[in-house]
Amino acid sequence: MDIIKVFGTNVKKLRIERNLSQEKFAELCGLHRTYISDIECFSRNVSLETVQKIADALEVKTNTLFIEN
Repeated sequence: MDIIKVFGTNVKKLRIERNLSQEKFAELCGLHRTYISDIECFSRNVSLETVQKIADALEVKTNTLFIEN
């Protein structure tokens, strides 16, 4: 299991389920759109604070973002 891939995949899946563009989602997170893109392309290692911002914007518990489907 590659935790970065699991996290990025879950972020993208949940963002799309909520019909959010990367730009709108980034706004909700207080992050830049390219940062979200990097996460979804598995090229960004995020801090715990960023994980929390993303979980809050998606309205999920943080652990949800790390569950491999």
